[in-house]
This record gives sequence, C-alpha cells and structure tokens, in this order.
Amino acid sequence: MDVRHRNNVKVTGRDDGPVLVLAHGFGCDQNMWRLVVPALAERYRLVLFDYVGSGGSALSAWSEERYSSLHGYARDVVEVCEELDLRRAVFVGHSVSAMVGVLAAQAAPERIGALVMVTPSPCYIDDEEYRGGFSTEDIEELLASLEANYLGWSSAMAPVIMGNPERPELGQELTNSFCATDPDIARVFARTTFLTDSRDDLKSVSVPTLVLECEQDAIAPREVGAYVHAAIGSSRLVTLAATGHCPQLSAPEATTEAILGFLDTIR
Repeated sequence: MDVRHRNNVKVTGRDDGPVLVLAHGFGCDQNMWRLVVPALAERYRLVLFDYVGSGGSALSAWSEERYSSLHGYARDVVEVCEELDLRRAVFVGHSVSAMVGVLAAQAAPERIGALVMVTPSPCYIDDEEYRGGFSTEDIEELLASLEANYLGWSSAMAPVIMGNPERPELGQELTNSFCATDPDIARVFARTTFLTDSRDDLKSVSVPTLVLECEQDAIAPREVGAYVHAAIGSSRLVTLAATGHCPQLSAPEATTEAILGFLDTIR
C-alpha cells in the first residue's frame, strides 16, 4: 500500500525550509497540531501524518501484531521519512510519540537529526527509584475500564488528560478524538502506550533534543520531564507555564515559541 495514503500524509509550509515531522499521541490524529502549524509553517516544511489506526489512515493496513509494540509505530515513521526522502528531519512527537521518535532515530539515524519531545513519558508506572505517575494497579484499572466501556472511558478520561477544566471545549475535543478511534484499535494502542518501559532507549539518543513539559500534567508529572532530561545528555528542558498533557492545544503560542527557540539553537 502507498505510504502516503496509508498514513494520510500531508506536507505544508515552506518548500525550501528545514523539515519538521509532527507526530500525534494516543487517541489523536494530525489535527491536534493545527494551532501550531501556521507559525511553524512560515519557516519550516511540515510533514503531518496519522498512525495506522488513527485519523484518516488506511484502517485496512492495521494489524495487532505490528502495533502491539512501539517499534511498529516507529516503522510507520521511518517509512514516511523514506517515502519523502527526508534527511536529518526534526521529529516532533507528542506524548507516546516522543518515545516513538527515539526508536525511529535508532532505526534510521540518517533520517532524524533532532527530537522535540512534547510531554514525554518513557514509563508510566512507578518503581522504587522512578515516579511515572501511576501504580501498576492504577494502570490495570485504567486499561480494564477502557476495555469494558471505551466510549465511557473516553468521556471520563479525556478531560483529565487535557486538564484546563475552565476550558471544557478542550476536553470535549479530546473526547471526540478518542471516540472516533475504533475501540479494538484503541485497546491495543493503549496497552502499548501504558505498559511499555522505554527508559533504556533514552540512552541511545545523541541528537539535539528538546524536552517540553507543562507545570501541571496529570499524565506526565514534572519528575518525568526531569528524568528524561537527565537521561539524554544532549537535551534541553523547557517547562511551559501551562496545564495539561496537550499544550499544543491548551497553550499553542507558548508551545510554538519553545519549539522555534530550540530550533534556532540547532540551525
């Protein structure tokens, strides 16, 4: 299947600009970037896409075997980069996609020259020396609730993930995005997202990296951002004066400013 069709690839921005690849997180699609695209597109060539199983992707290409691992999503990224013959692109990954970008850079280092990790988490489960924000029991309960009633889970969890209760339209947008995802596909993606421990993969990162966190985030607390920053020697940590797990929607101006400021330092 044609990769551009499979992943609903869209290219916009300056034809002669450096390339940014924007990758969405669980339950979302490329539309989640729409508020930061105009400013980024003035200076950069932007590649947007949907992972197989999300948004406008070709659902017929989805397989549980491939997408039960973050490596399957990383293969999507590498194949999009190969299709467009991208070299040393900047990969901007939101949430779980931050770790997908790490894996893609491992697999095809010639394709990805820098990483922007927006509210990343390499592991959601606490252990003795690490705070991911959730206990094992929390995650088991979350996944059981999702599998029992995905639409109900989406309506309850999306506003928590988004934060910003004073702006309910943001939580509703994320709810709608979650609910547009096939429940069977969402179940697999959720398990892949919340049960994967990618902490060891951070050691492989040698490219310039921006770790972008929010002051308050129910999904990726500040300790996670500090951990990722400490694990990647080439990284820069920026804390946005923002709330929630999706600053590209809740604080698009600040998110854009942080990304552009980082890109200015690596050009």
